[in-house]
Amino acid sequence: MQITDVTTTIGEQSGLQSAFRQLMSQQQLLALCFLDVSTTEADRLHLRLAQLDAIFVTQTPLTVLLPSPAISQLRDHFSDWFQDADGATDLAAILARHQLIWQVGFRRLDLTNHGLIYAIMNITPDSFYDGGRYTTEDAVLSHVDAMLAAGADVIEVNGQSTRPGYEEVSPEVEIQRTIPYIKAIKQRFGDVLVAIDTYKPAVMAAALDADVDIMNDINSFDDDPIKLTMMGQSTVGVLTMLNMRQHNFSRLTAEMRQFFKDNLQKLKAAGVDERRIALDPGIGFSNVADSQLDYPMMRNMAWFNDFNRPLMIAISNKGYLAKLLDLKKTERLPMTLVNEALMMKQGGRILRVHDVLETKQLVTLFDRIQAGYWTP
Repeated sequence: MQITDVTTTIGEQSGLQSAFRQLMSQQQLLALCFLDVSTTEADRLHLRLAQLDAIFVTQTPLTVLLPSPAISQLRDHFSDWFQDADGATDLAAILARHQLIWQVGFRRLDLTNHGLIYAIMNITPDSFYDGGRYTTEDAVLSHVDAMLAAGADVIEVNGQSTRPGYEEVSPEVEIQRTIPYIKAIKQRFGDVLVAIDTYKPAVMAAALDADVDIMNDINSFDDDPIKLTMMGQSTVGVLTMLNMRQHNFSRLTAEMRQFFKDNLQKLKAAGVDERRIALDPGIGFSNVADSQLDYPMMRNMAWFNDFNRPLMIAISNKGYLAKLLDLKKTERLPMTLVNEALMMKQGGRILRVHDVLETKQLVTLFDRIQAGYWTP
C-alpha cells in the first residue's frame, strides 16, 4: 500500500479548486490517497478511516479527507504496515509537510496539534489589567516563577501599554522598564523563552542585546526599515500584528489576508525565515467603536490557516467583554476561556494570557479532546 498527499491537488477537476482548498484549510482537513491497497488491507483500512472521521471522496483510488490530528493516529494504528521503507517514508513526509512549526532561535516549537501558553508580564503603571502591580524585581520574579509553575511556555515582558488611548513613553523609559527584567528572568530561570512587546527600534535593539527570544510588534515591523533589518539579522521568533487602528478596511477578511500576504513577503525579503514568523490578527486594536470589528475577526480566525503560520489569540480579559456583557476586569476570565477555546478550534495556537493556571487547564483539555478518537 502506498499513501500520497493530494491536499494541494484535490478538486482540480471540479472548477472549484481554490474555494475547496480554502474550506479544507479552514476545517484543518488533509486529503490522502491510498494506492495499491490489497483485499486484505481494504476492510481494515476502511474501518479505521471511518473511526478517524474520514470523509470518503472517491473509492478508486481511495481518497479521503482527514482531520489534521488524525494523521498521527493513522500512523500509530497502522505501524505494522509502515515498517517497509516506502510506506514509512511516505507517511513521515506527509506528517512533516503539514507540521506547524514556530522556529524561535534554536528552539523548534511544534504547534501542529498543541496550544502554547504565552504569559503576559506587565511592568507598566497603566496596563489595563494589572498595571502597577509588579514594580520591583522581587515582585516580577515571584510572578514569573508562579506563571512558569502553572504551565507558561513563554514569558512576555511589556514596558509600554498599548491599551486604547495609551500614552507613549520614551524608548529610554521603556528600556529601563524591560531590559533589566529580561536579564533577571534569563539569569533566574535559565532556558525559559522570553518575549518583549515593543514597536520601538531602540527598544528592540536593546532587547536583542539582552538575548530576548521573541519580538512582538503591534506595528508589524514595517513602519521603519531598520526593524526589518534587525529581524533579518537575528534569529528571534517574530510575532507580527495587524494594527487595525492604522487601517480602514471595507472588505475586512479579504483585506486582512492581503495585509498578511504582503507583510510576510516583506519579512522574508528582509531575510526572516518564514518558520520564525507567527501572526496576530490584532483583536482589540480596532478604530471602530464598540468592538464591532473584533467579532468578525474572531469568527474568521480560520481564514488565516492557509498561511501555515501559528496564529496568536490575544483576547485575554479585553474590553469587548465589558462592552457586551458588562463584566469588570476581575469577572472576565470565564468568558475569556470560552472564547479562547473557540479560537483554538479555528486553528489559533498561541494563547497570550494573564491567567496561566486556568489556561493550562483549557489547553490540556482541548488537546486531549482533539486527539480523542475511538479506535477499539
